[in-house]
Amino acid sequence: MAVKLRLTRRGAKKKPFYRIVAADTESPRDGRFLEIVGTYDPNLDPAVAVLHDDKLNYWLEQGAVATPTVASIIKKARKAAPEASA
Repeated sequence: MAVKLRLTRRGAKKKPFYRIVAADTESPRDGRFLEIVGTYDPNLDPAVAVLHDDKLNYWLEQGAVATPTVASIIKKARKAAPEASA
């Protein structure tokens, strides 16, 4: 079973909200997933990503591959994290 870190869409029409999940590559976009590893809200300015680092690191260590969109969200969130704690 190959695992990917990807987005699942939640929220109302024209107001998207996304969960970042670890899911089997064969499951549908909004279908069954293994675990929620974070959330992404593009409606706020600037967009807000909340990541559960322990869960995210676990799945990356297990060989999960992030989609390009999720990889960029993770990169931006980790870059902004040191500034928030300072």
